[in-house]
Amino acid sequence: MAPLRFAANVAWLFAAEEPGLAGRLEAAGRAGFRAAELGWDWLGQEAAALRGVGLETVLINTPPGDLDQGDKGLGAVPGRQPEFREGLALAVNYAKALACPRIHLMAGRIPPRAERAAVATTMEDTFIENLRYAADLLAQEDMVGLLEPINSRITDPRYFLTTPHQGKLISSLQDIFHCQIMDGNLTQNLETYFPLIGHIQIAQVPGRHEPDSPGEVNFPYLFQLLETLGYDGYVGCEYKPQGDTLEGLGWLRSYWQSRGLQAGGS
Repeated sequence: MAPLRFAANVAWLFAAEEPGLAGRLEAAGRAGFRAAELGWDWLGQEAAALRGVGLETVLINTPPGDLDQGDKGLGAVPGRQPEFREGLALAVNYAKALACPRIHLMAGRIPPRAERAAVATTMEDTFIENLRYAADLLAQEDMVGLLEPINSRITDPRYFLTTPHQGKLISSLQDIFHCQIMDGNLTQNLETYFPLIGHIQIAQVPGRHEPDSPGEVNFPYLFQLLETLGYDGYVGCEYKPQGDTLEGLGWLRSYWQSRGLQAGGS
């Protein structure tokens, strides 16, 4: 069984210590990470910074839309298909520049004052239409589109895509934090949807802190399960450090040591 590989989500890790992208990437590299996940707000300045520290880019997002108007992606938002397609084309261009093979296709939110049940069918139809378009485009570029269910109980009550069962339409981004909150039953869900899982992210529940912080999820067990299943992608570290990011990486150093690895998993 091959050991897992981990990527630093620099929208979350090293944010308290380093305000700029270059500083966060350099800190991630010094900590032993060999790959990074990047938020949309950094795109445009990432390529040069990444080349400078030698990190691989493993995930970016499609544009969120108008954040000031409450957007959080456009994939399932009726009437905004042209904007979704424009944003997807821009994300593909960035991904090509960064040699990034995966793009998270953000679903978006239920309109304000709308009831989920009342708009679910229309939004699902829109989402499927956009996903079919995205699948064709991404196949031409040899890229993978990912869907991430986001929990509606703590993080975002209006996000359209909330469970791994909805996310089975296409290759999924399995975020352990969201999956545990919405559905639990992590072992069966990982085993059931494993053929569709294109990327994994981790954070402890309920605080969204380090994997070894107090919480509901037994991460040593899950890491062993992923190894047994043969997961060979990256595990994105998308959590909020409780204190200093580097000091909070003891769980990762312990994982590497338990597998007889040096920093970076080598």
